[in-house]
Amino acid sequence: MDDTSILHSGYFTSALSEVDPEAAQAIDAELTRQRDVAELIASENYVSQAVLEAQGSIMTNKSTEGYPGSRYHSGAENADRLEKLAIERACTLFGCRFANVQPHSGSQANDAIFMALLNPGDTVLSMALDAGGHLSHGAAVNITGKWFEIVSYGVKQEDGRIDYDQAERLAEEQRPRLIIAGGSSYSRTIDFERFQTMADKAGAYLLVDMAHFAGLVAGKAHPNPFPHADVAMATTYKSLRGARGGIILSNDEKIARRIDATVFPGFQGTPYLQGIAGKAVTLGEALKPEFRTYARQVVANTKALSAALMDRGYHVVTGGSDTTLLLVDLRGTGLTGNVASDSLDRAGITCNKNAVPGDPEKPTVTSGLRFGTSAGTTRGFREEEFQRLGHWIADVLDGLRTGNDTAPLESAYYAKVRDLTARFPIYG
Repeated sequence: MDDTSILHSGYFTSALSEVDPEAAQAIDAELTRQRDVAELIASENYVSQAVLEAQGSIMTNKSTEGYPGSRYHSGAENADRLEKLAIERACTLFGCRFANVQPHSGSQANDAIFMALLNPGDTVLSMALDAGGHLSHGAAVNITGKWFEIVSYGVKQEDGRIDYDQAERLAEEQRPRLIIAGGSSYSRTIDFERFQTMADKAGAYLLVDMAHFAGLVAGKAHPNPFPHADVAMATTYKSLRGARGGIILSNDEKIARRIDATVFPGFQGTPYLQGIAGKAVTLGEALKPEFRTYARQVVANTKALSAALMDRGYHVVTGGSDTTLLLVDLRGTGLTGNVASDSLDRAGITCNKNAVPGDPEKPTVTSGLRFGTSAGTTRGFREEEFQRLGHWIADVLDGLRTGNDTAPLESAYYAKVRDLTARFPIYG
């Protein structure tokens, strides 16, 4: 019997296009889509060729549970080397003492923090979902909302900014065990010191969720949550423009030990070692001087996009942005977020429908649009390109508001977008 008979011919050598043409075609089509469109989804970015190589590397084959120096599988010396590299780089980048780089996602990282620091039924104070918070901060449909008592602070009606007075009052009244600063659609810098004061008075831990602005912190274009936070969570994609996954950071050794024990064996067994390899490369790239230039440009581009939309009469929540993203409130325009985002997608501009503070619409509809500049900045767009995109967005939305057939308009702007993106090619 042939020793290789249990394998198909070319198992170790054949390309995807030969083995599975249908899957290859879908992936090729996605590459074409990414090349052609203006990507303004705030949670997306383009990774480097190096990160793609790391994530598609031979580390995919390795299984190992535990942490460097204490594994449950042998042959882990190279896995240890990569994980140590990722940990060291994360600590250097964010100025902290401890890092867990194993969580598969930001939400899973938040879940691990909850379970490490709290008991089921404990009270958590976090930003309301429609004010810019995140599902994993205690939304009723999320496991955090089912297992913990959630109290929500919001934003001020007059300017859309965090209502710190309300948050302080709730912290004093409710005595939460955990306070969360950060969200998924809040566009302004957060007063970490003020949140630390609230937490200290309440006897609570302070978690800073910097999933969206971690790249700005790394690039010195945004305040660092340390030393104010007891623990911080970041995702390594979004503004860090790298491998998908989460990391948990702390300066407190006791907290770090509890986090480690909750991630493994509490939440997962074998980590994605190819993902950790990608995280190590991502964090290494963010330590380079050019990343600071990138981070500053992201902020400048968000301000340019905000200004263009406001010049055209569209309401940007908080009147602008200090970060990677902005939120447009469509109430009063006759448009909803789902209809507007679908039309922009057909015009070659991808974004997402999003709830706005006090949104009367259901989550599948929404009254807002969220835009992000991280991906476009990676591509090479500067203020001029984002100003142009802002006016194109307004043109498409204005067309929708007329109630006329928008197909010709969407087609025309898709061609404009394709001409623009062709000037900033990606992946060869």
